[in-house]
Amino acid sequence: MWQIGGRRLKSRLLLGTAKYPNPQILRAAIERSGTEIVTVSLRRQSTKECGAECGADYWQLLRSMNVQLLPNTAGCRSAREAITTAQMAREVFNTHWIKLETVGDDYTLQPDPFALLEAARVLCQEGFEVFPYTTEDLVVCERLLDVGCRILMPWGSPIGSGQGLTNVRGLKTLRSRLPEAQLIVDAGIGAPSHAALAMELGFDGVLLNSAISQASDPASMAQAFAHAVDCGRQGYQAGLMEAREFATPSTPVVGTPFWHEKSALEHPL
Repeated sequence: MWQIGGRRLKSRLLLGTAKYPNPQILRAAIERSGTEIVTVSLRRQSTKECGAECGADYWQLLRSMNVQLLPNTAGCRSAREAITTAQMAREVFNTHWIKLETVGDDYTLQPDPFALLEAARVLCQEGFEVFPYTTEDLVVCERLLDVGCRILMPWGSPIGSGQGLTNVRGLKTLRSRLPEAQLIVDAGIGAPSHAALAMELGFDGVLLNSAISQASDPASMAQAFAHAVDCGRQGYQAGLMEAREFATPSTPVVGTPFWHEKSALEHPL
């Protein structure tokens, strides 16, 4: 069990709900993953893409499952837009949790740190539990904590890239320098091994979407990620061995006989 945002949970795997082929596959992925937190977006929906019935199906599905909704401000490009979206999401989804996103670059979708800090400050003052999506920049993360955030969501790599953890050293620095903060790796996770590595570094959880929703078998992939997160966390808690520059024999050499080739020839067995 662990606690985040005032809730006690079992699973440390958080799932996005976008790009699934249909609500039934989404349901199967949520169930097989064991997740208890799913992200949702508040945005205009195109009837050409999905239709009103599709949107209603997703709503009905999420409401029927025992999961905590984490609305996000995906697509927002300014602090004002993110704040307004968060305020609307609180009314629509009936939760003060918000995953705060502010797009700063169209190519990498890297967060705008200035807009992120401004929006986080306002939303924390308004009583939101802010989950800011940020980079692994230590100074930005420290400033987010200063304005009232208790949870940080640094990226592993750009959203949807599947590159995994491209700056392991930077993420390790965050974990060691911010021991009291809850840290969840968000974005760029492409394989269960990536999630396991994040947990082995001591992170509190992993959030992902595309690696599951775009798999050929999303439900099975969701279960694979659930196992990876659990194994990574267990390994971290058990105490991983430190990497060494040179080989160290696992079998003691004291008392081990050493045979010279000449001696072996003169005294055959």
